[in-house]
Amino acid sequence: MERGTADVVWSGSWVAERLGVGLVGDGELRELLGLALRRNPKRAHLLVSNVLGKHVPQRPSVVYGAGVELGRRVRALLGEEGAPRAVVVGYAETATGLGHSVADGLGGAPYLHSTRRPVPGVARAGGFEEAHSHATSHLLLPEDPELLAADGPGSALVLVDDEFSTGNTVLNTIRALHERYPRDHYVIVALVDMRSPADRGRLTAFAAEIGARVDLVARNTGTVTLPDGVLEKGQALVAEREAEAEAPQDGPPHPRPHTRLDLPWPAGVPDGGRHGFTEAHRALLEPALPALADHVAQALGDRPRRVLVLGFEELMYAPLRLATALEERTDAEVRYSTTTRSPVLAVDDPGYAIRTRLVFPAHDDPADGPGERYAYNVAGAGFDAVVLVVDSTADTPALHAPGGLLDRLAPHTAQVLLAVIPSYVPGAPASERQEEAPMQLPEPLRGPAFSSYAPDEVGWLLQDLSDTRLEAPTEEREEAIQRGGAHYAESLPVEYQPSAAYQELFKSALAVSAARIARAVGTVTETVLAERGPRPVLVSLARAGTPVGVLMRRWARARHGIDLPHYAVSIVRGRGIDANALRWLAGHHDPADVVFVDGWTGKGAITRELAAAVAEFEKAGGVAGFNPEIAVLADPGGCVRTYGTREDFLIPSACLNSTVSGLISRTVLRADLVGPDDFHGAKFYRELAGADVSGLFLDTVAARFDEVADAVDTEVKELLAADRAPTWEGWAAVERISEEYGIHDVNLVKPGVGETTRVLLRRVPWKILARRGAGPDLDHIRLLAEQRGVPVEEVDSLPYTCVGLIHPKYTRGATGADGKAVESA
Repeated sequence: MERGTADVVWSGSWVAERLGVGLVGDGELRELLGLALRRNPKRAHLLVSNVLGKHVPQRPSVVYGAGVELGRRVRALLGEEGAPRAVVVGYAETATGLGHSVADGLGGAPYLHSTRRPVPGVARAGGFEEAHSHATSHLLLPEDPELLAADGPGSALVLVDDEFSTGNTVLNTIRALHERYPRDHYVIVALVDMRSPADRGRLTAFAAEIGARVDLVARNTGTVTLPDGVLEKGQALVAEREAEAEAPQDGPPHPRPHTRLDLPWPAGVPDGGRHGFTEAHRALLEPALPALADHVAQALGDRPRRVLVLGFEELMYAPLRLATALEERTDAEVRYSTTTRSPVLAVDDPGYAIRTRLVFPAHDDPADGPGERYAYNVAGAGFDAVVLVVDSTADTPALHAPGGLLDRLAPHTAQVLLAVIPSYVPGAPASERQEEAPMQLPEPLRGPAFSSYAPDEVGWLLQDLSDTRLEAPTEEREEAIQRGGAHYAESLPVEYQPSAAYQELFKSALAVSAARIARAVGTVTETVLAERGPRPVLVSLARAGTPVGVLMRRWARARHGIDLPHYAVSIVRGRGIDANALRWLAGHHDPADVVFVDGWTGKGAITRELAAAVAEFEKAGGVAGFNPEIAVLADPGGCVRTYGTREDFLIPSACLNSTVSGLISRTVLRADLVGPDDFHGAKFYRELAGADVSGLFLDTVAARFDEVADAVDTEVKELLAADRAPTWEGWAAVERISEEYGIHDVNLVKPGVGETTRVLLRRVPWKILARRGAGPDLDHIRLLAEQRGVPVEEVDSLPYTCVGLIHPKYTRGATGADGKAVESA
């Protein structure tokens, strides 16, 4: 091929020359596919389709025609009797439009595509993982729960993806769905079948394994040859190219304004196949398409000669059909593509498939948190106008903000038209389905706006009370609590600011215990993955559980390459867990996947509180399926079966308050601040940023992961085979201590190093019981006790390293003039 002529240069030659990647197949294959490099740790190359309408703008009639033709081939395979009884499922995000087009070509078959957008109130009918993808979790959310059920013998399920490479994703999907909705026929449809010879035999073996017929329909066939070390070479090449200075792609600094267009979308027609799309919906949409195209053409005027209709991530079919109608009814040169989550290197070379890249923030409040999104081959393509099509859920302030997608598009075209399709709301009357579903609960708070943690580390299911005065002197709080005049969660203690000596003690304790903590983190995480995997949703109990949840997430990413969702929720002794947080979780995740996480157990009060709260939530009509068992770093009280260790040792995150927990206060539940539809509250102490060691704690522990990995593997094998039933020996000890010391209230006995620390930092301590001979684990306890004038009593036969006793009969007269505790009340 002559590189001087762009028309004859294969758009995969740049990658092939540098990495030795080969593409072998039938004669049309290189016209159909180009190559690019992913920013993905799992797969170096990306097959870029020229007819899919995702990364490369293409004539919409070509994109739609490719899917319809595949659908006709499936119809011929199934026959006139079997075709109408089939159900078509497409894969998000890339194949949502392709799958829908296949369903159109098949004729009469209902269509559903997987989604990465949880929808409150819609029950999951299944889900699966896509191992090589940058965003792996898929949900199936049909409005009709029977949509995926087989319609008798010979009723086929048709699964559509853009490429069939290893086959792992599709076969895993079939296996999962076959367990729930068994049938005797499956058809796999793809634009290209790129399996290696080793993978081809798996399909026959798989069909025999499940006892069903499995057929494959593909437009083209070929293979990709990958030399040894291609992943590492590809990652190095991406890093090298992205480190080079590139000319800005955003054009002039003063973007042109856009025009908004609310499309007269036909009543009762979904915006896509996220919840199912039936033949009845097609019958309404098809006759409406010409008028919709005329509406767009009128808004564009007579000037545009080259128009791009740009869809939005999973919203591919509606903009595609709009583009095909526009292509038929105007003289303009119309092209179609969509935005994407997939991060790909851009190289402005005719032998490379992704020439330019526009980067912008997500604008549909995704459940997995903020992140970058991309539009490829739009900048510099010479479009006179861009018609951006989004659903109303994605028409957010982020879309319109500086640096948002509209802002990024404007410098590269003379006209931007925003066409908004109303989001479909399952279960609503047809006349109301076009209205955007009101957000009853807000999305999680994330750093840096709330907390010093990175935004992907944790989402806080809390409301921000930072501007509300909630702190009260410790003595006033204790008196109100013990006299029954207030609950401990109705106010906050004044944040303890450690002395220089105490800060140094924290740092030295962290250095000494980091490996020990890392081992416990690894052990509890691996146990959770083994028993609650493959993709648990970590929900830490704010705030002591939050650093542990972040560390567990880091372990899973470092050791297994998976990003676990992680949220923090409030639970209040005597009041239960935040029910609105549970409702939010149930709307975005399968409750069975939720794993509650805490730092440590004391006497097990929170363990019991959570079990009772979940039972009460279900009794009150809440979504069932939450498992109230808690996974903890340390379980000295013998209260749980999932733990990293049962030793009672110093966990440095217990030494401090907000400054080791992302600068977040303990949670607040007060009727005048937290309404029935609100999350519990908390404060973000931005003013303490100079003393924040949250990142230091996480980084120091995570740095020890590699050295403890072997020990963790051994320990987990032993734990999984052991009897880990809770013994509750800690609770028995607390009851005994409560009676021996005349306290007669187990709530005033706080066992374990962590709880004792909190007594000294937040409450009015009476005395400390320390196991005789306890060593450095109690250095910080002794220092705090000395600073507050609290006696430390060494005792024998203590199941914990130490126990903190809150003053049992607290009044203002129970402290001396200097505020120190005295023993007589």
